[in-house]
Amino acid sequence: MPTKRICLWSNPRNISTAMMYSFMQRPDTIVFDEPLYAHYLRITGVYHPGNEEVLAAQENNGQKVIDNIILAEYDSPIVFFKQMSHHLVALNENFLSKVINILFIRDPKQLIASYAQIRPNVTMQDIGLQKQWQLFTQLNNQNMHPVVLDSGEILKDPEKVLRQLCDVLEIPFYKEMLHWPAGPKTEDGVWAKHWYYNVHKSTGFEKQTTSDRPLPEYLEPLYNESKKYYDQLSIYSIKA
Repeated sequence: MPTKRICLWSNPRNISTAMMYSFMQRPDTIVFDEPLYAHYLRITGVYHPGNEEVLAAQENNGQKVIDNIILAEYDSPIVFFKQMSHHLVALNENFLSKVINILFIRDPKQLIASYAQIRPNVTMQDIGLQKQWQLFTQLNNQNMHPVVLDSGEILKDPEKVLRQLCDVLEIPFYKEMLHWPAGPKTEDGVWAKHWYYNVHKSTGFEKQTTSDRPLPEYLEPLYNESKKYYDQLSIYSIKA
């Protein structure tokens, strides 16, 4: 059987790392953590915590990442790529036809409030919701129907939603996907020390107490704009 390549196109400050840890527990899967991150930083010039480390640790040329990592040959039946939708910049996106695409969304109020704790000047490009909507439209127009997954739905009933996801992906569900050991993982990107504090304390899908933090008033216009994209995508999401 050919390898299934699964790309999870997420927002930042979602539970995408928890999803990566979940897929790591499968006996048939290997995972990669944001392989296009250095490409994104190089192309956009955006500064993130640990910029220099990321650029030094990863291939900076996005096309080489696509050819040599995402579309590479693997012995594993499943390869799971945790990706950020906003990392898809200045790239030939034809490779999307050769992978299974999951658009992983989160309520933008929680997303923006969380992101602002690390980078206060949040933009639409940073949070990736507009890009997710563009991907949804583009892929459907090309008859490549992406899966839409909402982290809020997962947190309501992790097992039920993961079972549905596995059915859609045509892969078996494993109970082991519901739990993982706490602490850093060898598969983590070098940026983990800046972004993964909470997920390193987790052993399963858990709502963080900080998820209810208030949205700063200056970010309300961004929230109102991004909510339009979220609401449209949410219609198609797997439901708990």
